[in-house]
Amino acid sequence: MDAVAARAHTSRPVLYRRWPNRADLAVAAIRHILHKHPVHAPNKGNLRSDLIALLQQLSKNRALFAASISLQINEYFSETNTSLADLRASVLQGDRSQLAVVLARGMDRGEIDRSKLTPRIASLLPDLLRHELLMTLKPIPKAAITEFVDDIFLPLVCPKPAYEERK
Repeated sequence: MDAVAARAHTSRPVLYRRWPNRADLAVAAIRHILHKHPVHAPNKGNLRSDLIALLQQLSKNRALFAASISLQINEYFSETNTSLADLRASVLQGDRSQLAVVLARGMDRGEIDRSKLTPRIASLLPDLLRHELLMTLKPIPKAAITEFVDDIFLPLVCPKPAYEERK
């Protein structure tokens, strides 16, 4: 808090009036950075193109930040006794995920079998993206994103005839 107060040319009591603890300040800082680099749900007319475009945006705009935060925020987790999933929920509080928008459109167009889209499968693409970023600390190449979508995700959620036609 001392370093933040010095950088903001203010005092710790002023910071504590707005953010009661360091964890709240950290969440606010993360939200601020994410809002400066927004990601929008593309609408290219088909699920595959929308997913690839969305993942490319995430990789370009937010992924390296997310990877660096994941590696540097151990103290937050120790102090709050929470997990990365808890932090994500706090940061996104009330915001609808852009992936949820893309998936909803895919269901509306009949490109996704609703019965196959479990919460675990719905989180698979961002989980793969996060894992790749944490392992490489580099933006994800389009070929890898396309592989995530074509070879892993779509076979799990597409109605059988639609998937076979795509091949």
